[in-house]
Amino acid sequence: MTNLAVIGSQWGDEGKGKIVDLLTEKADVVVRFQGGNNAGHTLVVGGETYALHLVPSGILHPEKVSVVGSGVVVDPDVLMREIESLVQRGVKISPKNLLISEKAHIILPYHRLLDEAREKKAADGKIGTTGRGIGPAYEDKASRLGLRMGDLSDMDYFSQRLENNLQEKNCLFVNLYGLPPQDSRTVLEKAKRWAEFLGPYIGNAFSFIQKASDQGRNILFEGAQGVQLDVDHGTYPFVTSSNPTAGAVATGTGLAPKLLHHVTGLVKAYTSRVGEGPFPTELTDETGRKIRETGAEFGTTTGRPRRCGWLDAVVVKTAVQLCGMDSLAVTKLDVLRGLPKIYMATAYELDGQKIDHIPASLKDFSRAVPVYEEFAGFSQDVRAARKLSDLPKEARVYLDRLSEAVGAPAGLVSVGPERNETIVLADYFKP
Repeated sequence: MTNLAVIGSQWGDEGKGKIVDLLTEKADVVVRFQGGNNAGHTLVVGGETYALHLVPSGILHPEKVSVVGSGVVVDPDVLMREIESLVQRGVKISPKNLLISEKAHIILPYHRLLDEAREKKAADGKIGTTGRGIGPAYEDKASRLGLRMGDLSDMDYFSQRLENNLQEKNCLFVNLYGLPPQDSRTVLEKAKRWAEFLGPYIGNAFSFIQKASDQGRNILFEGAQGVQLDVDHGTYPFVTSSNPTAGAVATGTGLAPKLLHHVTGLVKAYTSRVGEGPFPTELTDETGRKIRETGAEFGTTTGRPRRCGWLDAVVVKTAVQLCGMDSLAVTKLDVLRGLPKIYMATAYELDGQKIDHIPASLKDFSRAVPVYEEFAGFSQDVRAARKLSDLPKEARVYLDRLSEAVGAPAGLVSVGPERNETIVLADYFKP
């Protein structure tokens, strides 16, 4: 029995969808533990591309159970559309293989409206959110104003809480943002449809996960975003509103921390990020454009072009330390093919001094100059590689230096988008 967490080690978009889908083969249960539909996981299976936002990536394996944990914020409209779309494409989804925690908080229409209004008002000072209402939903959760998926079973209670919440929210909409007040009746009508459609999927995810662990079933915990978007440890305030770190597996599902057996960190072979905030290794030249185009670096959720740059080992090492990562899952190695030289930042220079950590001050981080190590590029197509020895020497040297620089060995190397285009080095689910 193994409880395995898959965590993004950079700014998200490291290719978690494919890796989770691949590892699900030996898992019994797949659990999403934080974030909302501001995250997107793209999977390519049998030539078919699937973009998932709330449903765990394990859903493409109908014999497995996919769980949306209590740490996730759920937009019911998005979830219903996602389920319907997957079913139309032949994916089998029922309450037998999809469970939604009754304690997961709901993203309500006024959360989305508030998110958009804030970003518009902030103008040049905007965070660069997806506008999906994730932040305001987590705010209500922390303020004890939130409504949860289990509340859909009691419309009288739901209605009362909704009315109370809108008194405060409408003051903001009318007086601060110059928007019309929101009507609780419209939201309540939506909630009734949510209850009818999603009600059969809602249950006690905590007890299910506990029993699965007690029974020795393999559980895979799927994170969203990446460590540098963590609200406590990331490049604040240019972060998400939850904790994509390994510690959130416990808080977002109820699994005891000591029962998490292995943490693997997803590392893109270069670096990308969406939205605002410092990015020391960003490439704004032709090389950055080539990486973006070759790697199809456009947001799964928003379609926004991602900022791309060289791999930042300081960022990855920080994630390894914060999450106790046992191994790395390196993705998109194939995207680097054809570049004459490859670079990796292993430190920064700030005010004439060499530092090996991320400055807490964003002003300082924005001024940090990467200290690069140079590597020879490779021209060989690596997508057919199934063991390390199949890779060109230049690629192996690059991977070895990455492991050395961040303090964790490679457990998996992805050399293409398909499931089988992978070099698996670690036995993640040991008998």
